[in-house]
Amino acid sequence: MKFRAALVLVSAALLSACGLNSVPTAEENAKAKWADVQTNYQRRADLVPNLVATVKGAAASEGKILSDVTNARAKATSIQLSGADLSDPAKLSAFNQAQNGLTLSLQRLQEAYPDLKSQANFTTLLSQLEGSENRIAISIRDYNAAVQAYNTRIRTFPDAIGAKIFYGAKPMVPFQAKAGADTAPTVDFGNGS
Repeated sequence: MKFRAALVLVSAALLSACGLNSVPTAEENAKAKWADVQTNYQRRADLVPNLVATVKGAAASEGKILSDVTNARAKATSIQLSGADLSDPAKLSAFNQAQNGLTLSLQRLQEAYPDLKSQANFTTLLSQLEGSENRIAISIRDYNAAVQAYNTRIRTFPDAIGAKIFYGAKPMVPFQAKAGADTAPTVDFGNGS
């Protein structure tokens, strides 16, 4: 009887130390952080058209760049990822490219309207865009930290045992910046200086 009780206690201790609960907890945390990334991209996608419409009313003659932003936003919101897609580098790359297209369009918008910075609508647009970009950067940082914690957990002893045996866990892919993102963009206002 004592042997059986000891065996049950040892088994319970081994199971608790092999990632039975910690692996899915870490995975769900990473998925929740990815949801935050998507939420902040969606916030930007929802905010941009309303703000652009306000600025467009004040600067009707400058419609081309604003329509480029609208088109880039439509492309950026057309690509959706689920938690199951987080281990596919190609899907994350496509998502990242679409988001970078919107970012590039927003940079062009900022460069093309230097004389509108004094207008309250444009100032609000820039402020909201900056806030959105900051939220996105923070949520990407938090997602990458959660992915790192999950990937470390499923690769280290003793959680690696439970991760492989019970869950067949695979590493998640962290969000990565596009190639060349470490180089600051050139700002050209077309004034020949």
